[in-house]
Amino acid sequence: MRRRIASNVGWMLLDRCSQVLVGIGIVAILARTLGTDGFAAFQYAQSLVLIGASVALICGSEVVVPRLVALGDLAAQHRLLKHVFRLRLLAACCAYLLVCGFLWVSRQGDASWQPALILGIAILLREPSGVVIAWTQAHTQTRPSVLINLASLALKAGSVATLAVMGIHAVGAYAAAFVLEALMAAVLLGTFYRKYMPQQAVDYDGQLTRQLFRDGSLFWISFMLMMAARRADQLILRPHVPSEEFAAYAAAMQIVDNYTTLATILAGGIAPLYVYARDASAGIRNVLKLAAFITIVGVAGAVPLILLAPWIVHLLYGAAFAEASSLLRLATLASPLVFADVGFTILAAYLRKPRWIAIKWGLAFLATVAVDLSAIPRFGAKGAILGYAVANVLATLAGIYMWLHARRAQA
Repeated sequence: MRRRIASNVGWMLLDRCSQVLVGIGIVAILARTLGTDGFAAFQYAQSLVLIGASVALICGSEVVVPRLVALGDLAAQHRLLKHVFRLRLLAACCAYLLVCGFLWVSRQGDASWQPALILGIAILLREPSGVVIAWTQAHTQTRPSVLINLASLALKAGSVATLAVMGIHAVGAYAAAFVLEALMAAVLLGTFYRKYMPQQAVDYDGQLTRQLFRDGSLFWISFMLMMAARRADQLILRPHVPSEEFAAYAAAMQIVDNYTTLATILAGGIAPLYVYARDASAGIRNVLKLAAFITIVGVAGAVPLILLAPWIVHLLYGAAFAEASSLLRLATLASPLVFADVGFTILAAYLRKPRWIAIKWGLAFLATVAVDLSAIPRFGAKGAILGYAVANVLATLAGIYMWLHARRAQA
Protein backbone atom coordinates (compact mmCIF):
# COMPACT_ATOMS: atom_id res chain seq x y z
CA MET A 1 0.00 0.00 0.00
CA ARG A 2 2.82 2.41 0.87
CA ARG A 3 4.44 1.72 -2.47
CA ARG A 4 1.16 2.53 -4.22
CA ILE A 5 0.75 5.74 -2.22
CA ALA A 6 4.34 6.72 -3.02
CA SER A 7 3.70 6.04 -6.71
CA ASN A 8 0.57 8.20 -6.69
CA VAL A 9 2.40 11.01 -4.92
CA GLY A 10 5.18 10.74 -7.49
CA TRP A 11 2.74 11.07 -10.37
CA MET A 12 1.07 14.07 -8.72
CA LEU A 13 4.44 15.74 -8.21
CA LEU A 14 5.30 15.11 -11.86
CA ASP A 15 2.02 16.74 -12.84
CA ARG A 16 2.58 19.82 -10.67
CA CYS A 17 6.21 20.26 -11.70
CA SER A 18 5.31 19.96 -15.37
CA GLN A 19 2.51 22.49 -14.98
CA VAL A 20 4.92 24.96 -13.36
CA LEU A 21 7.79 24.56 -15.82
CA VAL A 22 5.63 24.58 -18.94
CA GLY A 23 3.59 27.44 -17.49
CA ILE A 24 6.71 29.57 -17.13
CA GLY A 25 7.57 28.96 -20.78
CA ILE A 26 4.04 29.76 -21.97
CA VAL A 27 3.91 33.02 -20.00
CA ALA A 28 7.29 34.03 -21.45
CA ILE A 29 6.00 33.42 -24.98
CA LEU A 30 2.83 35.39 -24.28
CA ALA A 31 4.76 38.36 -22.88
CA ARG A 32 7.21 38.53 -25.78
CA THR A 33 4.56 37.97 -28.46
CA LEU A 34 1.67 40.09 -27.17
CA GLY A 35 3.67 43.00 -25.77
CA THR A 36 2.71 44.92 -22.64
CA ASP A 37 -0.81 45.90 -23.78
CA GLY A 38 -1.81 42.44 -24.99
CA PHE A 39 -0.18 40.71 -22.04
CA ALA A 40 -1.99 43.03 -19.62
CA ALA A 41 -5.34 42.26 -21.25
CA PHE A 42 -4.68 38.52 -21.17
CA GLN A 43 -3.55 38.48 -17.53
CA TYR A 44 -6.54 40.54 -16.40
CA ALA A 45 -8.91 38.18 -18.21
CA GLN A 46 -7.19 35.14 -16.76
CA SER A 47 -7.41 36.49 -13.20
CA LEU A 48 -11.12 37.14 -13.62
CA VAL A 49 -11.73 33.67 -15.05
CA LEU A 50 -9.74 31.97 -12.28
CA ILE A 51 -11.93 33.65 -9.67
CA GLY A 52 -15.00 32.61 -11.65
CA ALA A 53 -13.74 29.03 -11.92
CA SER A 54 -13.72 28.74 -8.13
CA VAL A 55 -17.50 29.17 -8.19
CA ALA A 56 -17.79 26.04 -10.32
CA LEU A 57 -15.91 23.84 -7.84
CA ILE A 58 -19.03 23.41 -5.75
CA CYS A 59 -18.42 19.83 -4.59
CA GLY A 60 -14.69 19.25 -4.33
CA SER A 61 -12.68 16.07 -4.00
CA GLU A 62 -12.61 16.53 -0.21
CA VAL A 63 -16.31 15.58 -0.24
CA VAL A 64 -16.50 13.27 -3.25
CA VAL A 65 -13.49 10.99 -2.67
CA PRO A 66 -14.45 9.75 0.83
CA ARG A 67 -17.99 9.01 -0.40
CA LEU A 68 -16.68 7.08 -3.39
CA VAL A 69 -14.36 5.05 -1.18
CA ALA A 70 -17.30 4.12 1.03
CA LEU A 71 -19.33 2.95 -1.98
CA GLY A 72 -18.03 -0.39 -3.22
CA ASP A 73 -20.66 -0.81 -5.94
CA LEU A 74 -19.77 0.72 -9.31
CA ALA A 75 -23.40 1.55 -10.03
CA ALA A 76 -23.65 3.48 -6.76
CA GLN A 77 -20.43 5.33 -7.56
CA HIS A 78 -21.77 6.22 -11.00
CA ARG A 79 -24.99 7.54 -9.46
CA LEU A 80 -23.03 9.75 -7.05
CA LEU A 81 -20.73 11.08 -9.77
CA LYS A 82 -23.68 11.92 -12.01
CA HIS A 83 -25.17 14.11 -9.29
CA VAL A 84 -21.82 15.80 -8.61
CA PHE A 85 -21.39 16.40 -12.35
CA ARG A 86 -24.82 18.05 -12.58
CA LEU A 87 -24.05 20.28 -9.62
CA ARG A 88 -20.72 21.36 -11.08
CA LEU A 89 -22.15 21.93 -14.54
CA LEU A 90 -24.87 24.18 -13.12
CA ALA A 91 -22.30 26.03 -11.02
CA ALA A 92 -20.00 26.38 -14.06
CA CYS A 93 -22.80 27.99 -16.07
CA CYS A 94 -23.45 30.40 -13.20
CA ALA A 95 -19.72 31.14 -12.99
CA TYR A 96 -19.55 32.00 -16.69
CA LEU A 97 -22.52 34.33 -16.32
CA LEU A 98 -20.84 35.98 -13.33
CA VAL A 99 -17.72 36.61 -15.42
CA CYS A 100 -19.87 38.22 -18.11
CA GLY A 101 -21.74 40.25 -15.50
CA PHE A 102 -18.54 41.57 -13.94
CA LEU A 103 -17.20 42.62 -17.34
CA TRP A 104 -20.42 44.47 -18.06
CA VAL A 105 -20.68 46.17 -14.66
CA SER A 106 -17.01 47.19 -14.63
CA ARG A 107 -17.36 48.51 -18.21
CA GLN A 108 -14.24 46.80 -19.49
CA GLY A 109 -13.13 47.47 -23.04
CA ASP A 110 -13.05 45.00 -25.92
CA ALA A 111 -9.43 44.15 -25.13
CA SER A 112 -10.55 42.44 -21.91
CA TRP A 113 -13.95 41.18 -23.06
CA GLN A 114 -12.72 38.92 -25.83
CA PRO A 115 -10.05 36.91 -23.95
CA ALA A 116 -12.24 36.66 -20.83
CA LEU A 117 -15.22 35.28 -22.74
CA ILE A 118 -13.01 32.77 -24.55
CA LEU A 119 -11.05 31.70 -21.47
CA GLY A 120 -14.33 31.39 -19.58
CA ILE A 121 -15.36 28.50 -21.82
CA ALA A 122 -12.75 26.41 -20.01
CA ILE A 123 -14.83 26.75 -16.82
CA LEU A 124 -17.67 24.87 -18.53
CA LEU A 125 -15.27 22.07 -19.51
CA ARG A 126 -12.71 21.69 -16.74
CA GLU A 127 -14.67 21.73 -13.49
CA PRO A 128 -17.54 19.35 -14.42
CA SER A 129 -15.16 16.82 -16.00
CA GLY A 130 -13.01 17.02 -12.87
CA VAL A 131 -15.34 14.49 -11.21
CA VAL A 132 -13.46 11.81 -13.14
CA ILE A 133 -10.22 12.89 -11.45
CA ALA A 134 -11.92 12.47 -8.07
CA TRP A 135 -12.99 8.99 -9.17
CA THR A 136 -9.40 8.02 -10.06
CA GLN A 137 -8.19 9.39 -6.72
CA ALA A 138 -10.75 7.27 -4.88
CA HIS A 139 -9.33 4.21 -6.63
CA THR A 140 -5.75 5.41 -5.90
CA GLN A 141 -5.03 5.51 -9.63
CA THR A 142 -3.68 8.98 -10.32
CA ARG A 143 -1.53 7.90 -13.28
CA PRO A 144 -4.33 8.03 -15.92
CA SER A 145 -5.48 11.52 -14.95
CA VAL A 146 -1.89 12.80 -14.79
CA LEU A 147 -1.14 11.44 -18.27
CA ILE A 148 -4.30 13.12 -19.57
CA ASN A 149 -3.25 16.40 -17.94
CA LEU A 150 0.22 16.16 -19.45
CA ALA A 151 -1.14 15.41 -22.92
CA SER A 152 -3.52 18.37 -22.69
CA LEU A 153 -0.72 20.60 -21.41
CA ALA A 154 1.44 19.57 -24.37
CA LEU A 155 -1.38 20.55 -26.74
CA LYS A 156 -1.66 23.99 -25.13
CA ALA A 157 2.09 24.56 -25.19
CA GLY A 158 2.33 23.42 -28.79
CA SER A 159 -0.59 25.63 -29.83
CA VAL A 160 0.87 28.71 -28.12
CA ALA A 161 4.31 28.09 -29.63
CA THR A 162 2.81 27.59 -33.09
CA LEU A 163 0.84 30.84 -32.88
CA ALA A 164 3.98 32.70 -31.81
CA VAL A 165 6.07 31.23 -34.64
CA MET A 166 3.36 32.23 -37.11
CA GLY A 167 3.60 35.81 -35.84
CA ILE A 168 0.01 35.98 -34.59
CA HIS A 169 -0.56 38.73 -32.03
CA ALA A 170 -4.32 38.41 -31.44
CA VAL A 171 -4.98 37.89 -27.73
CA GLY A 172 -8.11 35.86 -28.48
CA ALA A 173 -6.11 33.28 -30.44
CA TYR A 174 -3.93 32.52 -27.42
CA ALA A 175 -7.00 32.37 -25.18
CA ALA A 176 -8.41 29.75 -27.55
CA ALA A 177 -5.22 27.70 -27.11
CA PHE A 178 -5.92 27.58 -23.38
CA VAL A 179 -9.46 26.39 -24.07
CA LEU A 180 -8.08 23.60 -26.28
CA GLU A 181 -6.28 22.23 -23.23
CA ALA A 182 -9.52 22.07 -21.23
CA LEU A 183 -11.42 20.58 -24.18
CA MET A 184 -8.89 17.80 -24.75
CA ALA A 185 -8.77 16.98 -21.03
CA ALA A 186 -12.57 16.82 -20.81
CA VAL A 187 -12.83 14.53 -23.85
CA LEU A 188 -10.09 12.17 -22.65
CA LEU A 189 -11.43 12.03 -19.09
CA GLY A 190 -14.94 11.32 -20.37
CA THR A 191 -13.66 8.59 -22.69
CA PHE A 192 -11.66 6.98 -19.90
CA TYR A 193 -14.64 7.05 -17.55
CA ARG A 194 -17.02 5.51 -20.08
CA LYS A 195 -14.57 2.66 -20.64
CA TYR A 196 -14.65 1.47 -17.04
CA MET A 197 -17.97 2.59 -15.56
CA PRO A 198 -21.59 1.57 -16.22
CA GLN A 199 -23.58 3.97 -18.35
CA GLN A 200 -27.14 3.43 -17.20
CA ALA A 201 -29.45 6.40 -16.75
CA VAL A 202 -29.54 7.98 -13.30
CA ASP A 203 -32.70 9.56 -11.91
CA TYR A 204 -32.37 12.90 -10.19
CA ASP A 205 -32.32 12.69 -6.39
CA GLY A 206 -33.03 16.06 -4.81
CA GLN A 207 -32.12 14.90 -1.32
CA LEU A 208 -28.69 13.65 -2.44
CA THR A 209 -28.07 16.88 -4.33
CA ARG A 210 -28.89 19.01 -1.30
CA GLN A 211 -26.69 16.83 0.89
CA LEU A 212 -23.75 17.13 -1.50
CA PHE A 213 -24.22 20.88 -1.67
CA ARG A 214 -24.41 21.20 2.10
CA ASP A 215 -21.41 18.96 2.82
CA GLY A 216 -19.25 20.67 0.22
CA SER A 217 -20.28 24.26 0.91
CA LEU A 218 -17.55 25.03 3.46
CA PHE A 219 -14.75 23.73 1.22
CA TRP A 220 -16.37 25.60 -1.67
CA ILE A 221 -16.47 28.88 0.23
CA SER A 222 -12.86 28.37 1.34
CA PHE A 223 -11.69 27.83 -2.23
CA MET A 224 -13.57 30.89 -3.52
CA LEU A 225 -12.07 33.05 -0.77
CA MET A 226 -8.60 31.70 -1.55
CA MET A 227 -8.86 32.49 -5.27
CA ALA A 228 -10.38 35.90 -4.56
CA ALA A 229 -7.56 36.71 -2.12
CA ARG A 230 -4.95 35.68 -4.67
CA ARG A 231 -6.42 37.40 -7.72
CA ALA A 232 -8.43 40.39 -6.49
CA ASP A 233 -5.27 42.50 -6.58
CA GLN A 234 -5.15 42.46 -10.37
CA LEU A 235 -8.85 43.31 -10.72
CA ILE A 236 -8.38 46.30 -8.39
CA LEU A 237 -5.06 47.39 -9.91
CA ARG A 238 -6.07 47.36 -13.59
CA PRO A 239 -8.21 50.56 -13.65
CA HIS A 240 -5.64 52.57 -11.68
CA VAL A 241 -2.41 52.09 -13.64
CA PRO A 242 -1.24 52.13 -17.28
CA SER A 243 -1.05 48.86 -19.20
CA GLU A 244 2.75 48.86 -18.98
CA GLU A 245 2.74 48.98 -15.17
CA PHE A 246 -0.04 46.40 -14.91
CA ALA A 247 1.82 44.08 -17.30
CA ALA A 248 5.02 44.46 -15.27
CA TYR A 249 3.14 43.62 -12.05
CA ALA A 250 1.42 40.62 -13.63
CA ALA A 251 4.75 39.38 -15.00
CA ALA A 252 6.45 39.69 -11.60
CA MET A 253 3.60 37.95 -9.79
CA GLN A 254 3.64 35.12 -12.34
CA ILE A 255 7.23 34.37 -11.36
CA VAL A 256 6.44 34.59 -7.65
CA ASP A 257 3.34 32.38 -8.01
CA ASN A 258 5.33 29.74 -9.87
CA TYR A 259 8.07 29.91 -7.26
CA THR A 260 5.68 29.55 -4.31
CA THR A 261 4.09 26.52 -5.98
CA LEU A 262 7.23 24.77 -4.77
CA ALA A 263 5.75 24.97 -1.27
CA THR A 264 2.66 23.03 -2.35
CA ILE A 265 4.80 20.45 -4.14
CA LEU A 266 6.98 19.93 -1.06
CA ALA A 267 3.99 19.73 1.28
CA GLY A 268 2.19 17.31 -1.02
CA GLY A 269 5.21 15.04 -1.15
CA ILE A 270 6.13 15.10 2.54
CA ALA A 271 2.81 15.35 4.41
CA PRO A 272 1.26 11.94 3.52
CA LEU A 273 3.91 9.97 5.41
CA TYR A 274 5.29 12.60 7.77
CA VAL A 275 1.95 14.01 9.03
CA TYR A 276 -1.13 12.14 7.79
CA ALA A 277 0.23 8.70 8.69
CA ARG A 278 1.01 9.68 12.31
CA ASP A 279 -1.17 9.83 15.42
CA ALA A 280 -2.61 13.17 16.52
CA SER A 281 0.20 14.15 18.90
CA ALA A 282 3.01 13.31 16.48
CA GLY A 283 1.10 14.72 13.51
CA ILE A 284 0.57 18.11 15.16
CA ARG A 285 4.20 18.22 16.25
CA ASN A 286 5.40 17.33 12.76
CA VAL A 287 3.27 20.07 11.19
CA LEU A 288 5.44 22.65 12.95
CA LYS A 289 8.62 20.93 11.75
CA LEU A 290 7.24 20.72 8.21
CA ALA A 291 6.23 24.39 8.22
CA ALA A 292 9.68 25.39 9.51
CA PHE A 293 11.45 23.29 6.88
CA ILE A 294 9.32 24.62 4.03
CA THR A 295 9.82 28.20 5.24
CA ILE A 296 13.61 27.73 5.31
CA VAL A 297 13.43 26.43 1.74
CA GLY A 298 11.35 29.49 0.82
CA VAL A 299 13.93 31.86 2.29
CA ALA A 300 16.82 30.01 0.64
CA GLY A 301 15.14 30.21 -2.75
CA ALA A 302 14.08 33.83 -2.34
CA VAL A 303 17.66 35.09 -1.93
CA PRO A 304 18.91 34.17 -5.43
CA LEU A 305 15.56 35.17 -6.91
CA ILE A 306 15.98 38.67 -5.47
CA LEU A 307 19.62 38.94 -6.55
CA LEU A 308 18.95 37.68 -10.08
CA ALA A 309 15.62 39.46 -10.61
CA PRO A 310 16.74 41.75 -13.49
CA TRP A 311 18.39 38.86 -15.33
CA ILE A 312 15.37 36.56 -14.83
CA VAL A 313 12.91 39.19 -16.04
CA HIS A 314 15.00 40.00 -19.10
CA LEU A 315 15.47 36.30 -19.91
CA LEU A 316 11.77 35.48 -19.69
CA TYR A 317 10.00 38.64 -20.81
CA GLY A 318 12.50 40.83 -22.61
CA ALA A 319 13.50 44.48 -22.28
CA ALA A 320 9.90 45.76 -22.48
CA PHE A 321 9.22 44.36 -18.99
CA ALA A 322 12.30 45.83 -17.25
CA GLU A 323 10.04 47.54 -14.69
CA ALA A 324 9.00 44.10 -13.43
CA SER A 325 12.42 43.42 -11.86
CA SER A 326 11.95 45.88 -8.96
CA LEU A 327 8.41 44.60 -8.39
CA LEU A 328 9.69 41.02 -8.44
CA ARG A 329 12.21 41.82 -5.72
CA LEU A 330 9.55 43.37 -3.48
CA ALA A 331 7.09 40.51 -3.96
CA THR A 332 9.80 37.89 -3.40
CA LEU A 333 10.58 39.42 0.00
CA ALA A 334 7.09 38.36 1.10
CA SER A 335 7.14 34.95 -0.60
CA PRO A 336 8.56 32.93 2.36
CA LEU A 337 5.32 33.75 4.18
CA VAL A 338 3.47 31.73 1.55
CA PHE A 339 5.72 28.75 2.28
CA ALA A 340 4.97 29.05 6.01
CA ASP A 341 1.23 29.34 5.34
CA VAL A 342 1.22 26.21 3.19
CA GLY A 343 2.99 24.31 5.94
CA PHE A 344 0.49 25.31 8.62
CA THR A 345 -2.47 24.66 6.29
CA ILE A 346 -1.53 20.97 6.42
CA LEU A 347 -2.79 21.04 10.03
CA ALA A 348 -6.33 21.99 9.01
CA ALA A 349 -6.35 19.26 6.37
CA TYR A 350 -4.98 16.70 8.86
CA LEU A 351 -7.55 17.56 11.55
CA ARG A 352 -10.36 17.94 8.98
CA LYS A 353 -11.09 21.54 9.94
CA PRO A 354 -12.33 23.25 6.76
CA ARG A 355 -13.79 26.04 8.90
CA TRP A 356 -10.25 27.04 9.88
CA ILE A 357 -9.26 27.32 6.23
CA ALA A 358 -12.36 29.40 5.44
CA ILE A 359 -11.63 31.80 8.32
CA LYS A 360 -7.99 32.16 7.27
CA TRP A 361 -8.78 32.92 3.64
CA GLY A 362 -11.61 35.22 4.67
CA LEU A 363 -9.12 37.29 6.67
CA ALA A 364 -6.62 37.24 3.79
CA PHE A 365 -9.27 38.33 1.29
CA LEU A 366 -10.52 41.20 3.45
CA ALA A 367 -6.94 42.34 4.07
CA THR A 368 -6.11 42.21 0.37
CA VAL A 369 -9.15 44.27 -0.62
CA ALA A 370 -8.75 46.80 2.22
CA VAL A 371 -5.04 47.43 1.63
CA ASP A 372 -5.34 47.43 -2.16
CA LEU A 373 -8.22 49.90 -2.20
CA SER A 374 -6.27 52.31 -0.01
CA ALA A 375 -2.71 51.75 -1.29
CA ILE A 376 -3.10 51.17 -5.04
CA PRO A 377 -4.47 54.65 -5.89
CA ARG A 378 -1.41 56.16 -4.13
CA PHE A 379 1.37 53.70 -4.90
CA GLY A 380 0.17 51.77 -7.96
CA ALA A 381 1.64 48.29 -8.37
CA LYS A 382 3.73 48.66 -5.20
CA GLY A 383 0.48 49.14 -3.29
CA ALA A 384 -0.76 45.81 -4.65
CA ILE A 385 2.43 44.14 -3.42
CA LEU A 386 1.81 45.69 0.01
CA GLY A 387 -1.64 44.07 0.00
CA TYR A 388 -0.06 40.75 -0.99
CA ALA A 389 2.40 40.97 1.90
CA VAL A 390 -0.19 41.96 4.51
CA ALA A 391 -2.53 39.16 3.44
CA ASN A 392 0.25 36.58 3.74
CA VAL A 393 1.28 37.90 7.16
CA LEU A 394 -2.29 37.49 8.41
CA ALA A 395 -2.61 34.01 6.85
CA THR A 396 0.63 32.89 8.49
CA LEU A 397 -0.34 34.33 11.88
CA ALA A 398 -3.70 32.57 11.61
CA GLY A 399 -1.88 29.31 10.87
CA ILE A 400 0.40 29.74 13.89
CA TYR A 401 -2.58 30.50 16.15
CA MET A 402 -4.43 27.42 14.90
CA TRP A 403 -1.37 25.25 15.52
CA LEU A 404 -1.06 26.57 19.08
CA HIS A 405 -4.77 25.95 19.63
CA ALA A 406 -4.46 22.37 18.33
CA ARG A 407 -1.41 21.71 20.51
CA ARG A 408 -3.19 22.97 23.64
CA ALA A 409 -6.25 20.87 22.84
CA GLN A 410 -4.06 17.79 22.40
CA ALA A 411 -2.11 18.35 25.63
